[in-house]
Amino acid sequence: MHMVRVFLVALAALLAAPPAFAHAFYEHASPAAGSEVKAPPQAVTITFSEAVEPHFSKIEVHDANGASVDQGDVHSAGNDGKGLAVGLNKLAPGKYTVIWHVTSVDTHKTEGRFDFTVVP
Repeated sequence: MHMVRVFLVALAALLAAPPAFAHAFYEHASPAAGSEVKAPPQAVTITFSEAVEPHFSKIEVHDANGASVDQGDVHSAGNDGKGLAVGLNKLAPGKYTVIWHVTSVDTHKTEGRFDFTVVP
């Protein structure tokens, strides 16, 4: 009888616990946040802490004047579902801002931004 009571208490605790949901947070990027690169990149690739849904996510890249310089072709990068990439037009020297909005596979949304600079 004691084992049944322990089992029921444990079961009640499990049922009362809220489910754990993860969010896809920025881990690293190429080019890296805050970096200075000599060769203009052909793409921006971002790796997140959780898998993301490419069809419900986007990466935008803007120059210092706010003009879009990405190709709008956001797609998966890597084999684990945690990476996204977007192609870039030919970049001139200057500062660029990357703005990302992602939806993780558990439907939670996160967003952020970072800059990188192409130096002459």
